[in-house]
Amino acid sequence: MRWYLRYGLSYRVRSHVHERGIVVDHVTLYRWVQWFSPELIDAARPRRHAVGDRWFVDETFAKVSGVWRYVYRAVDQRGQVIDVFVSKRRDIASARRFFTTGLAAHRAPAEVITDHAATLANVIFDLIPPAFHNTGQYENNRCECDHGRLKARLRPVLRLATASDELRAAM
Repeated sequence: MRWYLRYGLSYRVRSHVHERGIVVDHVTLYRWVQWFSPELIDAARPRRHAVGDRWFVDETFAKVSGVWRYVYRAVDQRGQVIDVFVSKRRDIASARRFFTTGLAAHRAPAEVITDHAATLANVIFDLIPPAFHNTGQYENNRCECDHGRLKARLRPVLRLATASDELRAAM
């Protein structure tokens, strides 16, 4: 199960398990992952680092239940996911809701790094006025790379069943 969660292997890793003398079906591995993943997430949560004071924020486009949606994501300077929000639109209301939930769970950042999206700039100016808003070229690569991990999870599946599945895959 650790190999599947860490390396994104398919459930048909039974040959690797069989080499260690364990005979198991791929459906059993699937059930183990579905059953134990929430428990592993809950056990690992207290050991996570505190969220940093530099937030890298961006949005990307992903298919959820066959419908294209915007996925807002924020990561800190260590690459730790701060918050994820799925929205129908890329507008000020969605950006405000995304930042409001992130700020409710964590302390306000000293610096927010984004691309040149005007909606994000307006919301940052309204909700976190003391934060430095950095829009320099190549500054937001950390968040763009984090989108790559999300897209890599989506490619084999081609879509996710629900928004909650997407949030679980993103974390």
